[in-house]
Amino acid sequence: MLVLRVLILVLILVALAVAVVPVMVLIDLLGGGTGFGLCPGGLAACPQRFTSGLALAAYLTLTLMIVVGLIRLVSHLLRRLHPRTQSYTPNEQG
Repeated sequence: MLVLRVLILVLILVALAVAVVPVMVLIDLLGGGTGFGLCPGGLAACPQRFTSGLALAAYLTLTLMIVVGLIRLVSHLLRRLHPRTQSYTPNEQG
């Protein structure tokens, strides 16, 4: 059970990284930085882009959807292995 909970935590951290890292790189590039080493000479000296913006957005979206799907799958497995106890229903006889 603990392994599944840790796996869910790792998958959540991966989803956050997929969502946040590209934004942080763009903010660093726009601020005159190197994009965390992506373009060592800054934005003006950056070589031709590897992919178009639309393709990159599609890759990031697909990756995020896969990670979220894995989170749902592991959560479902965790619920099946550890079902909650049935809720208390009072006896009708009093």
